[in-house]
Amino acid sequence: MSSSSPTAAVVLAAGIGSRMKSTLPKGMHQIAGRPMIGHVLATLAAETVAPVVVVVGPDMDVLSQAVAPHKTAVQKDRLGTGHAVLQAKDALAGFSGDIFVLYGDVPFISAETLRRMRRARDAAVMPAVVVLGFTPQDPGAYGRLIVEKGGLERIVEAKDATPDELKVGLCNSGLMLVDAKHLWELLAAVQNTNAQGEYYLTDIVGLARKKGLTCAVVEGGADELLGVNSRAELASAEAIFQQKMRAAAMANGATLTAPETVFFSADTQIGRDVEIGPFVVFGPGVVIDDNVTIKGFCHFEGAHLSAGAIVGPYSRLRPGAEIGTDAHVGNFVEVKNATLEQGAKVNHLSYVGDARVGAKANVGAGTITANYNGFSKSHTDIGAGASIGSNTVLVAPVKIGDGAMTGAGAVVTKNVPADALAVNSSRQDVRIGFAATYREIKQAEKDKKAKK
Repeated sequence: MSSSSPTAAVVLAAGIGSRMKSTLPKGMHQIAGRPMIGHVLATLAAETVAPVVVVVGPDMDVLSQAVAPHKTAVQKDRLGTGHAVLQAKDALAGFSGDIFVLYGDVPFISAETLRRMRRARDAAVMPAVVVLGFTPQDPGAYGRLIVEKGGLERIVEAKDATPDELKVGLCNSGLMLVDAKHLWELLAAVQNTNAQGEYYLTDIVGLARKKGLTCAVVEGGADELLGVNSRAELASAEAIFQQKMRAAAMANGATLTAPETVFFSADTQIGRDVEIGPFVVFGPGVVIDDNVTIKGFCHFEGAHLSAGAIVGPYSRLRPGAEIGTDAHVGNFVEVKNATLEQGAKVNHLSYVGDARVGAKANVGAGTITANYNGFSKSHTDIGAGASIGSNTVLVAPVKIGDGAMTGAGAVVTKNVPADALAVNSSRQDVRIGFAATYREIKQAEKDKKAKK
């Protein structure tokens, strides 16, 4: 059966990741705002690989929930990679095609490499097993791929290798593509007579060759086969991914003033002619349209910025923030679950949450939408062309009509009609000469104390 046939995948993610020093399953640790296993699943989805079965360990409910709706299989006893793949047998019962074996802690496997593995199955000899190999600078503890007469003969784990076998530079990544009609039979024949006492997935190559089946190698790059087993390796993986995201953003027409200080999420979408200042962080779910200016020290998550918007510096956009065309969000402004329509401005020291700010409305410095009463959240609606005075508190639910105004320091608890002015009723009392007299009295008191 060739790679044009349906292709499924088994993703191994049962490892507890003891070196991570964490109660979180290893595959759930994030790179660019996405769990490592999420990167693998996204690549499989792009290549229309289905069904996908994720092998998890006991008590990994958080991982099972994260990979839904994909099926999971539980490896109760961690007896090796071969044993782990066998746990997916029932979930793939009746499947006819090819099966990838991938790992939840090898997040950067590329779609192109998966395609090359599938093409290798289309070769004239139609290998039953295709192994993904690579040539690291230091082969170290990696298993060695023993190739003879152009075909893969066997995989030898480093702990079981002879001195001559350890000289081989071509190493096993652990990733495979196997013809489903052979996979389960080969796995059933795997023994645990090795230094670790485990059932190695890699043994299926030697077993396949004994049955007269052909095996092949496809070579991948070291970066895409990086496995993450510690916090330090997680940081290295993050750095690799961020560098790729920055390069892609600039190649697609964005300007990054200080690229090394900008951090993206895996799903960040950046348009053309976007300018991004230093120290900007994009959390998950951010879409930036063309011709947007983002000044330094901003943090965005779950936000959409329309064309021509100007945001920052020091702005925070939280989930549900919709910044309209040519709208402005300035320094120390937080926007959450709110829409700023075309040309609206919130330029200084304000909180806009659960609200609509109409087209060309202006929100003065220090304005707050008081959206939470301790029990529930309510909505504030600011009409088009409205002018909100500095230090206004808008107590939701409340509506400010089109073209309406509020005075500085107003506390608005009732709806304001269109083109009306809302102010608080206290009058200013001016006392001529009071300040000078007050200072004289206080100075006299201070002098009297000093003489004692």
